[in-house]
Amino acid sequence: MARLHFLKSGLQTTVQDLGRHGVQDLGIPINGAMDKASAQLANQLVGNDANSPVLEITLLGPKIQFEGPCQIAITGADLSAEINGNTIPLFRTINIEHGDVLSFGKPLIGCRAYLAINGKWDIQSWLGSFSASATNTAQTTPDSIIEKDQILEIIRGKEQPIIAISESERTSLSIEVPIKVYSGPEFEAFSDVEKQSFFGDSFTIGQDSNRMGYRLKEALNCYTKKEEVISSGVIPGTIQITNSGQPIVLMADAQTTGGYPRIANVSSTDLDRLAQFKPGDKVKFELISFK
Repeated sequence: MARLHFLKSGLQTTVQDLGRHGVQDLGIPINGAMDKASAQLANQLVGNDANSPVLEITLLGPKIQFEGPCQIAITGADLSAEINGNTIPLFRTINIEHGDVLSFGKPLIGCRAYLAINGKWDIQSWLGSFSASATNTAQTTPDSIIEKDQILEIIRGKEQPIIAISESERTSLSIEVPIKVYSGPEFEAFSDVEKQSFFGDSFTIGQDSNRMGYRLKEALNCYTKKEEVISSGVIPGTIQITNSGQPIVLMADAQTTGGYPRIANVSSTDLDRLAQFKPGDKVKFELISFK
């Protein structure tokens, strides 16, 4: 058994896996890791199943003291991770000794890091997932929003060889490359000028963005309010346009239905990359077609 004692909780540290699927008809969000590719790579490095829980660490990381040896891996954003004050590599299996302290410093690249620990996590699941729920978290997943002085217990698995993942196998953290999107159900309801604005302009991720959705600050050029849309299904990656012409990109904790027109949907691969954008970053969109 290994125990993680959270001396500090960090800004927003939650337990996530690949999400809560098959219950969206009940109005329950998918949840799960924002950058699923990085979460899976972290589990791969410590020998866990792809859908095993990980810690999703946002911008300001926690401080964790380990009680008992274990193996960990950190992927995703570079948040200046250190063990006992010494910098450690990302995307690599790391052996932890009893008493080691993991801490994080200044965010260097990206927004969200993923910490996997080898073994079975002694935490509660709900509807087949360990992921923190967007609502009623205290009742449904009481262990999954990390708080100061919390103890997390891991039943250690078989020790894994030390392996590393090359840069070519990692999720790109570039914020310069446009985000690829497919046309949405209401795409043709938008004028040519509005479409040109959506694909030609840069948009700033607003400070009120979160795991439910990224609100973009700028409105589409020459936008005219559309006729009311009957509330229809949405998924993570759906891009809605509000009555004021501002795009909202729905993310992992998104609701399951919405009434704003859906201009586009982010490709699954680029949705992982978009998860690493932070408030203040600029984003551009590029239209691609189904093959």
